[in-house]
Amino acid sequence: MNYIDSAALREAMNRLGRERTPFLWCASYELDKCFIIENPSMQTEVLWQIGNAGNAVDTAPKRTDRVMKITGAVEREAYSVMFGIIMDGLRRGDSFLANLTAATGVECGCSLKELFLSSAAPFRLLIEDEFVCFSPEPFVRIEERRISTFPMKGTADASCPDAEERLLGDYKELCEHHTIVDLMRNDLNSVAEDVRVDRFRYVEEIETSRGRILQTSSEISGMIPEEKTGLFGDIILPLLPAGSITGAPKPSTMRLIARAERTPRGWYTGVFGYFDGHVMQTAVMIRCLQKQADGSICFHSGGGITVNSNEDEEYAELMAKVYLTEDRNKYPGNGD
Repeated sequence: MNYIDSAALREAMNRLGRERTPFLWCASYELDKCFIIENPSMQTEVLWQIGNAGNAVDTAPKRTDRVMKITGAVEREAYSVMFGIIMDGLRRGDSFLANLTAATGVECGCSLKELFLSSAAPFRLLIEDEFVCFSPEPFVRIEERRISTFPMKGTADASCPDAEERLLGDYKELCEHHTIVDLMRNDLNSVAEDVRVDRFRYVEEIETSRGRILQTSSEISGMIPEEKTGLFGDIILPLLPAGSITGAPKPSTMRLIARAERTPRGWYTGVFGYFDGHVMQTAVMIRCLQKQADGSICFHSGGGITVNSNEDEEYAELMAKVYLTEDRNKYPGNGD
């Protein structure tokens, strides 16, 4: 794999977009590791799936609920330190919302490629034997001049009584969602015109190996100036990292996150996308397994923290998100 920097990625995305040449691209959270592949359906070095497009072998989903076990969860005390750093920053006014993440050590009974092939998520990516992603979260979609984004914030156990009503009525989740919608609307305003919230806080159900969960999302859209049509590098890269996995305001929140998390996220919470010559679809790389330098594997997860957050509940949410996904029909955006 030939990795490039973000400047080279921007130039290539602009050129191929204007030429209407199909391409696959990917950028890490820190934007220090990127790649771009022309006509990606014809190669097998990177396996990928975005909606109905991709080069993955069409195999029936296999059950994966018993192939992964946790071996090195972040210690409760260590998480408390990280959480405390975030809360101090929130009280100072450095941030209104910060997405705190951690890596959980896991062991798998199969390869990363087998995990990729058995997942039914709408956004999948496998980078050799180093990283696999099976994400439910779209980022931006661009068709001609129209750009849309779909921030996901707010999760609940669907099996709980009145789960949807409780999720929509949760004050902390509501504040978090308002914040991320405002952030993404402002981000789109930097590259588009006539930006508006088309749908606010709608609920979708996701089936996981640990049961059903509910997730709230919103849809925001705008119009790209005609002179920028096809300049995907100039349009998308200024929006990175995604607001849903950083927070608001973004620059100071990212500095706060770096102090709390201490280690780079790598591919996790980066963004990848595919342009088919007409439509650009992209996704945030959550629900990921990433190989470390020592050969161990980590499953990364996290959640949004506000001044109303409860430490015990946030730690429980972080651990609850360590799962492998199964049901092809339960994913939002699967038919896109």
